[in-house]
Amino acid sequence: MYATIDDFLLDWKAESKATLRVLKALTDRSLSQKVSPEGRSLGYLAWHIALAIGEMGGRAGLAIDAPAEESAEPAAAAEIVSAYRKAARSLDVQVRERWTDAMLADELEMYGAKWKRTTVLASLVRHQIHHRGQLTVLMRQAGLTVPGVYGPAREEWAKMGMDPQR
Repeated sequence: MYATIDDFLLDWKAESKATLRVLKALTDRSLSQKVSPEGRSLGYLAWHIALAIGEMGGRAGLAIDAPAEESAEPAAAAEIVSAYRKAARSLDVQVRERWTDAMLADELEMYGAKWKRTTVLASLVRHQIHHRGQLTVLMRQAGLTVPGVYGPAREEWAKMGMDPQR
């Protein structure tokens, strides 16, 4: 959990930057990649990450500049990147301008339960981390190069002259 708004914003900045690195590696062609016929596509998951910022932030009383939750998934990866970037920035601004450290322990009605604002913020971060992991698996299946997030990816190790299997 976060003790201050600045704690969250620092984490959000790093995690949204990592998510953008992953989203920018997508191609229009890769968006249809699924792990199985009944599974979610790479494009669906990427779009879901972008939409969830507005959906969850809106439930928490923030006016996030994001596509509506029912918005159709775009066919262009660049549109997903743009929507995510806008929503992530909007969340940063809204939290910074509308919430204070003293408000973090306040409870909000979220999905039929009471969540502290700190739980909302942590859930926003964890949600995108969870789906970002799913994206990287589908990206590998689609033949894309996966950017490193918490350390170098296989290709980045190789560029450094190191064995990526270690």
